[in-house]
Amino acid sequence: MSMGNASPRLYNEDLAPAQVRNWGPFSIFNVWTSDVHSLWGYYLAASLFLICGNLLNFIIAIGAGSLVIFLLMNLVGFAGVKTGVPYPVLARASFGTFGANLPALVRAIVACFWYGAQTSAASGALVALLTRNPAMAAFNHNSHLLGHSTLEVIMFVIVWALQLLIIQRGMETVRKFQDWAGPAVWVMMLILAVALTIKAGGISFGGDIPRDVLMKKTAEAGVPGEPGSFAALAAVAATWITYFAALYLNFCDFSRYAPNKRAVLTGNLWGLPVNLILFSLVAGITTTSAFAVYHEALLHPDEISARFDSWVLALIAALTFAVATLGINVVANFVSPAFDFANVFPSKINFKRGGYIAALIALALYPFAPWEGSAAGFVGMIGATMGPLLGVILTDYYLIRKGVVDVAALYDENGEFAYSGGWNPRAVVAALIGALFSSILPNFTHWLPSWWGVYGWFFGVAIGGLVYYGLSMTRRAGA
Repeated sequence: MSMGNASPRLYNEDLAPAQVRNWGPFSIFNVWTSDVHSLWGYYLAASLFLICGNLLNFIIAIGAGSLVIFLLMNLVGFAGVKTGVPYPVLARASFGTFGANLPALVRAIVACFWYGAQTSAASGALVALLTRNPAMAAFNHNSHLLGHSTLEVIMFVIVWALQLLIIQRGMETVRKFQDWAGPAVWVMMLILAVALTIKAGGISFGGDIPRDVLMKKTAEAGVPGEPGSFAALAAVAATWITYFAALYLNFCDFSRYAPNKRAVLTGNLWGLPVNLILFSLVAGITTTSAFAVYHEALLHPDEISARFDSWVLALIAALTFAVATLGINVVANFVSPAFDFANVFPSKINFKRGGYIAALIALALYPFAPWEGSAAGFVGMIGATMGPLLGVILTDYYLIRKGVVDVAALYDENGEFAYSGGWNPRAVVAALIGALFSSILPNFTHWLPSWWGVYGWFFGVAIGGLVYYGLSMTRRAGA
């Protein structure tokens, strides 16, 4: 889409409002199958299932969390449908035409972390398969490089490189890939669950897992509270909501290609509360059935598939989980930084180059593996950084502007959203104050209670949004 008055410092074809809108409900639905059906998603869902203590608690906690996710994604998605612009361009309305680079780069860096985490998980599934061979197992044990086994490094680089092929032809290739990858993982998940349930002699909901094993595994997940307690259930819901913190910001990167709000609403309905609850339930049943078969609480599906007697079934499982993780990386960790880095230098960086930059940063992070540790802790730490940004953007769009944005002005460096030199100081101040309470104080001091970090994203959204609203209303009153 060509815009005659657009500044070259703010515009390229990838950042322009979407003209082709062919992402119907099925494609929107598969944004979520691709985002959730990964090894990290399974690990988190299985961990939270055990923490809930029983099936009823699980349905309450995960169900409540999934409904909140559904509502928030609709708010962000509808903004994408109406404006047709990607996340960093929408952020210009609140942060300023150049100030939007701040939230864009924060989201891009987070995507690079998640890109590395998901790639590591996918390569781990292949390593688990290969080490069934005694010679490969010996090589994996004896040879090391960059703080990992040499086999792990080789598999990481291979999976990392394969993902670059998917973005060669832009967003239409992304849509076609996710429409295939998401359903494929559901098939493999069901095969895994059915096979283990038959071996276990029936469906298990975790009642047979000894309490000492349950306590150890839930402690490793990083969620506080006794399994089944109200504190644990609240933490489960909060962690589940926070897991999607990155996509709350940039879901408009996808919804802008939808023809109308109904397509987004329908796709979100099936892809979020329905799909999330069923996927988590299958992950939980698979994990508890695996305990009945192998007498271990295995939270990683690649650990389960590696124990299959059949090489063929183990190979299918490993490849499917690897493809699933490629799916989430393309959706959540390629698309966003591709647009975000392009937003910084539109004349020099396009969608494809932005994706390459994200991939290179993830590769550089691999030796340090900052994603290793508890699932909930990593999710909370990463998610909390983005809460204040979402609070500011949603407050600006829905409460200050009432959903009305001059799209052309988003590409005009001297227009309505120029503010002060292209920056809106009120948005920056509000985001920093929100980040102080969501990320800085809970992670780097002991000034706040230990449970605060679990809800850091929520505090960030609320404090960032309230401060921004207060500063904006004060300015209007002064004017």
